[in-house]
Order: sequence, then C-alpha cells, then structure tokens
Amino acid sequence: MCGLIGIVGREPVNQAIYDALTVLQHRGQDAAGIVTADGRFHMRKRNGLVRDVFQQRHMLKLTGRMGIGHVRYPTAGCSAKDEAQPFYVNSPFGICLAHNGNLTNAEQLAGLVKNEDRRHLNTGSDSEVLLNVLAHELERSSNSAEPGPEEVFAAVTALHGRCQGGYAVVALIMKVGILGFRDPYGIRPLVIGRRRSVAGDEHMIASESVALDALGFDMLRDVEPGEAVLIDPDGVLHTHQCVAPISHSPCIFEYVYFARPDSIMDNISVYKARLRMGEALADRILSLRPDHDIDVVIPVPDTSRTSALPLAHRLGVKYREGFIKNRYIGRTFIMPGQAMREKSVRQKLNAIDLEFRGKNVLLVDDSIVRGTTSRQIIEMAREAGANKVYFASAAPPVRYPNVYGIDMPAARELVAHDRSEDEIAEIIGADWLIYQTLDDLIRSVSHQNARIEQFDTSCFSGQYVTGDVTVDYLRRIEANRADSAKQARELNVTSLAAARRG
Repeated sequence: MCGLIGIVGREPVNQAIYDALTVLQHRGQDAAGIVTADGRFHMRKRNGLVRDVFQQRHMLKLTGRMGIGHVRYPTAGCSAKDEAQPFYVNSPFGICLAHNGNLTNAEQLAGLVKNEDRRHLNTGSDSEVLLNVLAHELERSSNSAEPGPEEVFAAVTALHGRCQGGYAVVALIMKVGILGFRDPYGIRPLVIGRRRSVAGDEHMIASESVALDALGFDMLRDVEPGEAVLIDPDGVLHTHQCVAPISHSPCIFEYVYFARPDSIMDNISVYKARLRMGEALADRILSLRPDHDIDVVIPVPDTSRTSALPLAHRLGVKYREGFIKNRYIGRTFIMPGQAMREKSVRQKLNAIDLEFRGKNVLLVDDSIVRGTTSRQIIEMAREAGANKVYFASAAPPVRYPNVYGIDMPAARELVAHDRSEDEIAEIIGADWLIYQTLDDLIRSVSHQNARIEQFDTSCFSGQYVTGDVTVDYLRRIEANRADSAKQARELNVTSLAAARRG
C-alpha cells in the first residue's frame, strides 16, 4: 500500500507536496520521495518517514510549480533505497512515475519490456515496469516533441491493454503536466481536487481526500475506473475515459484498516462505514450471546476506535480506553519478520491496569492478519488483571493473500487460513472470538450514492475480481512474500552495500 500526490500550482509546490505526504504517512512508512519540475527534474527519495527523508537543504532544491510525491511500503521487490519512488526514465520526454497497487502480470510484462520494447529495468519493482510500459506507449502515440492530451490518453489506453491488477498512478511528464489514472476496476483509490487562487486554479491528485483537505483543496470527485486526468502546466484539467470500467470494485480493506477515518473515497465516508461495522458486529454478538457477561468494551488503538464505540453503545456496556499507544512505532503486520513484530507490539502499547482488573473484557480490533498482535494484546490484558478476555474483529477472517497492493503475507502465515474460529481463538488465547461476517461488512461499507457494483473482498473470500489470479500465481507470490524470502532479499541488499563500501 502506498500514498500518491500530484500537484500543478501557481507557486512552488515542494512544501505542499511535503505537507500532503505527511497526511498520507499512514499509507507507507518504508520510503518517501518527491520530484518537481521547472524545466528540469529535481528529485529526492530515500528510505524512512517523510520528516526524516526531507531536510531544509533538500526542500530548497525541489523547485518548480509541478510535482509528484510518494510514500511507500513494499509489496514486491525489497526495501532497498533504489526501489523508493518516484521512478524516472529519460526517454521519451522525461517521465517520473509513482504507483500504488500491484501488477499481477508484472513478471511477464518485465520480459516484454526488456525483450520487445528494448527498455532497461534497474530494479525488481512492478512500478518501474509500469513506468516503462507508459513510456513505450507514449513514444508510440506521439508525433511531436511535446505530446498533447489526446496522445497521452492514447498511451494510457494502450497501457490498460497490457497491464493487469490493481493500480493507481501519478506521473510527471516534462512540459506536458501531471497525469493520473486508475485501473479499470478502480481497486486502488485516487481523487482529484481544486483550489481557487487569484492567479488561477490549482489542481491536485491524491490517494485520499484528507490530503486535499489539509491543503485547502476542494474535492471535485474520484478519478473513475479506467479514466485518466491530465493537469497541464497552465493548470487546465483534461479528462478522458480511456477504457470502459469493467466492474467498479474498490478494495474493501481500505475502509476496514488502511484509509484514514476522515477520508471519503468513491463517495463513501470511511468514518461512517466503520461506525456501521461496529453496529453490525454488536448485532451479531447479541444474536449469538444475548446473555453475554461483557463488562467493558476496549478498542485496540487506533483504527478500531470508530467501530468499538457504537458496538459498546448497542451492547449497553461501558466503553473505555484500556491501552495507551506509542505513536512512534509503525504498523506491525508490515514489520519485516516475526521477531520484530512481536517486539514492536510490546513497545507500541501499554495497558491501563484499572480498566482490566477483575473484568470480563471485550477487545475490539479492525482485523486479525497474522494473529501476532492479537495474541500479545490478549496476554497484556490478562497480565493487567482481566477475568475473561473476549476478542472481536470488525472484519471477517483474513484467509487469503491480497494481490492488489496490500502486503498481506503468504497464506500459510495468515492465522485464519484453513482454521476454524475456535482454532484461531485458541491460538491467540481468547476466551471467545467473534468475527464480522462478510455480508455485514459489505452492507456496512455500501452506500446508495457510491455507485459501487461490488467490492474486492479477495483477502476474505478468495475471489479475485480481475479473474487472472491462478493457483500458480499465488504460489509464486507466497514464495516471494514469505518472511524467509524477504529476509533473504534484505540480507542480499545489505551484503551488496557492504561489498561496495569495501
């Protein structure tokens, strides 16, 4: 999962992009990058948080009224700084690109890019593959040194014919403008906003509406599935439906976990969706255990708070904050390796004993992925003196990998894969475990004005909306995403760096 920004302004955009990336930091904590243009490209990208990657001396060099930004955590490749985005190619015209998602045919495309398009790839990132596909198609569609909107849109149309999977993209094309587009299913989010100024309109493309809000942009709308938008250097917005939407199917896990609650994506309020998740989960608890003995509902900070409050209200029991969170520790299910994830949970949360002692506690979390966090949190609740510890997940069991840009691990590393709820409860140490049903989750996120045909629910259902995900593909990504494979890649990167220094 990554965060994207693209701005064409009336004054230098370096600070605006920086500010927007800090708002989207929750979408990626591994690396950050900014590229601006003022007749030439200026780039800064490194591993780390936004605040650590960009110092004043770097910001002063990022000049220009056009630019794009990216925050990343890796779903493919490795975390080497060479794979931080945006990526750049010189031919044709000079293009920088940032990408959120995952190409399911990246391996085949990489071979075609090298052997048929005659283009060079420097990394194992599917984002670099996507950039070179765009560059190749733009070169084929252009008849001038500065392609116009029609030629750019023709290149995007051709790209859709070659690329499969879930992707949202922003690209900076020298002297042409900022380009943004989504895959034909609209799996990954992308919105566009406008800010009025005395000098003229400014436009911004972003992964979530909160980035627009933070900079005073009014949200115009979501970029439609299969649509491309181009903001030229004069600030004029051009749009084109490059391919017909196949079936508008945004990733439902965005609303469960990844997106900020104050975001609106595909005309759906993330906050309202999470409120409804809590209400639906409470109704399920009451149907299964009408005579429950729950004394208090305690959320696992932070995402689950929105669901836990209406859940407690509907159950008629107290809502209390029982954990204090250290906000300087990253999200644990994307931590590199089980040992680090387990260490991180203890560093991240501390229990308030008074809220647990002698009580039957219902802990509420947004989801359970590996079970590492859940198991340790339940242990902390017992250590704090809880009598019984029940556990509720606002999402259904995560049983399958996500292949469209969320680094949910290999199936065998998912605690719910091929296990019953009773077996999962035993593994994580809960006295009782309850999950949201998939039907209730879909009803909670659905909204009559959203015009969503279906959601991508693949991590819960195993049904992949693009229709091209095979058993062999899942085996390959399992081999690539397993902790052991990631650790081997990181060790290789470290060894190469040491050899260069030597």
